[in-house]
Amino acid sequence: MEFKNLLWNLEEEILTITINRADKLNALNADTLTDIKAAFEQAKKEKIKGVILVGAGDKAFVAGADISEFQGLDAQQSKALAQRGHDIFFAIEQMPIPVIAVVNGFALGGGCELSMACHLRIATPNAKFGQPEVNLGIIAGYGGTQRLVQYIGKAKALELHLTADMIDAQTALNLGLVNYVEADKNVAIEKAKSIIKKIGTKGPVAIAKVIECVNAYYKDGVDGFAAEVDAFGTIFNTSDVKEGVQAFLEKRKPDFQGK
Repeated sequence: MEFKNLLWNLEEEILTITINRADKLNALNADTLTDIKAAFEQAKKEKIKGVILVGAGDKAFVAGADISEFQGLDAQQSKALAQRGHDIFFAIEQMPIPVIAVVNGFALGGGCELSMACHLRIATPNAKFGQPEVNLGIIAGYGGTQRLVQYIGKAKALELHLTADMIDAQTALNLGLVNYVEADKNVAIEKAKSIIKKIGTKGPVAIAKVIECVNAYYKDGVDGFAAEVDAFGTIFNTSDVKEGVQAFLEKRKPDFQGK
C-alpha cells in the first residue's frame, strides 16, 4: 500500500499503521484522513489479527487537526468536515479485529479523538491527552464530546472539554482512558503486539461479535442486550463454536477457522 502521509507495515498478521507527518506533529489534514480511511478499508480485506496505530517521531501521536484547513469554512463546509471525520472514526471503532493506539507524546483534539476511536490505548510516560478546541472558539468535531464521556464519565469529560486542560499518561490511566502505560514507544508497540497475539488465539467470529455488541451499548435506539442475544445465537451457526466446544471437551487448543 502507498499513501501520502501513512506508513503501512504488515508482519506476522499484525498491521502497524504509522501517521507520518512528524514535522507537523502528525496533524490530521484532509490528505491524512483520506489515507486513514483507505488504510482501514484495505485492512478489512487483509488476513490480519489486529491493527496498531502510532504516530511518527517522538513528540506526538497526533497533535490535532490541521487548523490551517479551517480558514474560510462556512457552516455547511465545517459540518461536512465533521461528518467525514465521524464516518472515518466510526469505521475504525467498528473494525471486527482489535485496533490499538500507541500514544507517544501529544494526543490532542482530533488526535485524542482518533485514539478514542481505537478499541484500546497504550500510552508512554510522555503522552498528553486533551480536547483544547475551546481555545480556538470551537468544539471537538470528530466524536470527542461523546467518546470522552464514555471512557471517563460526564463530570471529568466536561471539565477537560471546558477548560482545555491536558492530562498526562498516569492520569489518563487512572481515569480509564488508557489501558496501559509502558516505558517507551518501542515497549508500548511490543505490548500492543502481545495483546493482539493473545486475542488472535481466540475465535475470530466471537471477537468480531464482542466488538459489535460492546459498541451497541452506545448506539442510540439500539438495545444492546437484544444485540447480544442475536449475536450469541448467530455464532452458534459457525464451525468455530463446534470446534471450540469440542476442543474444550477434549482438553486441547482449538483450531479456529473464523467461519
